[in-house]
Amino acid sequence: MNEDNRSAITQENYFQNANQAQTAVNGVYSGLNVFLTRVNYGESPFISIELPVGHAKTLGQNANNNNMIQQRSASIEGVFFTVWSGFYKAIANANMCITNLPTVDMDSAEKSKLLGEVLFLRAFYYYYLVRLYGDIPCITEVISTNSPDFYPKRSSVADIYDKIIIPDLLEAEKTSLPDYDASGRVCKGMVKSLLASVYLTTAGHPLNRSANYELARDKAFEVISGVPNQYPYTLFDNYAYLHDREHKIQQELILQVQVEIGTNDQGTSGIAQLIIPEKCGISKFPDEYGALTVRDEFVQSYEKGDRRANLTLGETNTFFFNTYEKDGTPISFSPIGLYKYWLEEAAGNNGDQKSDENYTLLRYPEVLLIYAEASNEVSGPSQAAVEQIKKIRDRAGLSTPDAGTFTKDSFREFIWKERYHELAFENKAYFDILRTWKAYDLKNNRFVDAFTFQNESGVTFKKQYLNWPIPSIEINTNPNLNPQNEGWS
Repeated sequence: MNEDNRSAITQENYFQNANQAQTAVNGVYSGLNVFLTRVNYGESPFISIELPVGHAKTLGQNANNNNMIQQRSASIEGVFFTVWSGFYKAIANANMCITNLPTVDMDSAEKSKLLGEVLFLRAFYYYYLVRLYGDIPCITEVISTNSPDFYPKRSSVADIYDKIIIPDLLEAEKTSLPDYDASGRVCKGMVKSLLASVYLTTAGHPLNRSANYELARDKAFEVISGVPNQYPYTLFDNYAYLHDREHKIQQELILQVQVEIGTNDQGTSGIAQLIIPEKCGISKFPDEYGALTVRDEFVQSYEKGDRRANLTLGETNTFFFNTYEKDGTPISFSPIGLYKYWLEEAAGNNGDQKSDENYTLLRYPEVLLIYAEASNEVSGPSQAAVEQIKKIRDRAGLSTPDAGTFTKDSFREFIWKERYHELAFENKAYFDILRTWKAYDLKNNRFVDAFTFQNESGVTFKKQYLNWPIPSIEINTNPNLNPQNEGWS
């Protein structure tokens, strides 16, 4: 008997109207949730990406987190599979939309906008995959069991950038995306900001395309020069606005993983729970994990008077804290916590557990720093580049030397330090090591060869960690992914 189930939803019968197209594109955004996925107790990708840098501590009972700090992980570790599979699922959804959107009968401008969103998201997911895993499968079509790419081979890092990431972003720029979208959906300001980051990355290791510094500078300047009328990106007056409910996806927050308030008093993002020092007792959360806390040496590396490192009790205009007033009683704790990710609404016995804190992926200060670094690599220190750094340092309560006081080398390190301090614990430092092969020597306030320097966690960065391993379950299923990345088994 042949069944004709006309109510079944398939790819072939789904993309019939604008509402279905919109719903399908909405689904591609869900890939951003990979960063906040719980892998094991106290373990999440946004934490795993941060730990190999060496500036953080973690809870004692999570062996996987500690293995990331000590750089002794195994390829069977769950986070490697979580990130790989999560982003490739999102890419599959993006490919389905890119294939089917052109056939949908809908307003052409709206269709173009949706296509721009999906192109950006596919590029974004590939950007993380290629930096983390190196050579990876290049999949741009809808895959079926009969497809030649059902068991894909790996493509080179260069091909991933040249055939997917950069073309997708350049094409997204040409669509009818708005310059800015207050809802946090993809917009042209977001596309240009990510493209500037891509150009800066490809100017460094492993591709070393030095000509891309100029492209990074120019793309970042397109965003900067469009502020405030075209792109309303401005710095907050208070660092507390980076992580409160009132200022989500506003001003400097270009791209975030957006999280809604949970139901039944249960958390949804879990960020605040994960970053509170273990069992410090300042919240209503049943677990205070201490999964990502800060080494004292890192906080001490900030300049004297830097507001971002102010540990004064009750201070909210800061990135860190080691004291907190719970229901009127001061509580001190160690190690230092990331106030940058704290949720004030969770504080005290009457706090809530509906953790709806967004996770930030792109901030305007990064665009300013990209411009300064790329500009310096092209033509040395300039006052125009210094002015971008000055915006960041003014907010931190710091003075900024004039361009004439720098050499090209000293300005480079000045910018790198500002990246570490302003973008602290935002998953930038690990990727900076991968592209520069330099580590921040906190004790001596300088940058040194990453592969010979022992960081404050007592670890020398291993070349093995220039790439994560291809998840063992993936290689076992698909031998075409061999050979495994260097140093992994």
